[in-house]
Formats: sequence, structure tokens, C-alpha cells
Amino acid sequence: MKKIGFTIGKFAPLHKGHQFLIETALNEMDKVIVVVYDTDLIDVPTEERAKWIKDLYPEVEIKYAHNPPSKYGLDDESVKIQMEYLSEIMKDEKATHFYSSENYGACVAQYMNIIDRRVDNERKNVPIRATALRNNIDENKKWVDNKVYTDLKKYYS
Repeated sequence: MKKIGFTIGKFAPLHKGHQFLIETALNEMDKVIVVVYDTDLIDVPTEERAKWIKDLYPEVEIKYAHNPPSKYGLDDESVKIQMEYLSEIMKDEKATHFYSSENYGACVAQYMNIIDRRVDNERKNVPIRATALRNNIDENKKWVDNKVYTDLKKYYS
């Protein structure tokens, strides 16, 4: 059976923690799909954030989550809304594993009846979060690829 893993995110911005997760999936799966969500957390367009991933990992398949539901959380209603949306994006795929570094990974995996593959949940291997990068990209530039950093400077100079 072909092993197909996927992950989701805003990648706002893409950082070395995201890269660690994607690389782990690439090492374990036959196919890896990355779903890139629209967000207003960062001024970088969704397509450009997806291009960062594709440039670094050309073998990854990109799917777009344009106009995602605004309701987030781990409560039953939020999970149902998000899972219905994500299921529509992934409808043509037979994913076997969901990769994440977040607690919502269990919800996604359970809803889709696939394996929850948690990677560096405690951020011990790569201790960075996108919020810290958005707050000070120069101070945290070691946590992003040079191409990502150069692109971010166009938006945050």
C-alpha cells in the first residue's frame, strides 16, 4: 500500500521547524502533500509561501486552502467545520498519515481515520514558532532559509 502523508499550515513564514516536519514526512512516505492556508497574519501571498516550499522540496505536492473557515479551535463545532473543509481539499487523495507538530493533529487523524504522526511537538529539535519570526525576523533569521529571509525583507523592511 502506498504511504501518503500530508500536513497543513499557514507557513507564515516557512521556518526550519516546518522544514523538519516536511523532511520527516518525505523520509517516511511515498508521497507528501502540503496544504497551504490563506492567512492575514502575514503580508506574503499564499502562492509565494507555497513557492518557498516547492522551491525547497520539488517532490512535494501543494494544495491550496483558499478562503478557509474562520472558526478555529478544538471544540466539536470548530473541528467539524475545519474537517469538512479540509476533507473537501483532500477528497481525491488516499492519505494514510497526517503530519503535524500541533495538538490538532489527533483531531485530523481521527476524523480522516489515518495515522497521527506528530513531529517535534515540544519544539525540542527546532525551538521556533512563526509568531516569534513575525515579531522580529532579523533577530530570528537563523530559523529561516535564506530565500525565505530575502523574500520576507521585501515585505518587512
